[in-house]
Amino acid sequence: MKFSHILLTTDLSDESLRAFAPAADLARESGAKLTLLHVVQDVQVAPHGAPLAPPVSAPDVGNLVDAARHRLDEQKALLGSGLNVECAVTASPDIAERVASYAKEHGCDLIALSTHGRSGFRRFVLGSVAEAILRHAHVPVMCFPRPE
Repeated sequence: MKFSHILLTTDLSDESLRAFAPAADLARESGAKLTLLHVVQDVQVAPHGAPLAPPVSAPDVGNLVDAARHRLDEQKALLGSGLNVECAVTASPDIAERVASYAKEHGCDLIALSTHGRSGFRRFVLGSVAEAILRHAHVPVMCFPRPE
């Protein structure tokens, strides 16, 4: 199978780096463009004193996006040379939906990601973004689990 545009997601953690080498190798072999994407979770809140007003973004979302862009540039260097790599940062209340819609909007034909491998109570409380991406995606998703 040959790919033309691979979307590599990162939550900027060390665990997300597990998917970098295999995704970069696949992009090199396929001659594919690689987009490194981070989605800042935009937790929207009701304006103080106006509970019926539409929710608004938290005031620090812009700062979080700027910080993520800087961190993405650092992570991009880990992908090595010989690749067509683009970095993208976006904000959304729902990370999984945004990853899936970004892939569709930008013509990505594969989503690559690393899972944190949470289970039990931690998974119940924190959820599984990787699992939600699998449910929302319209293209194949390649997941790299945490090693045993």
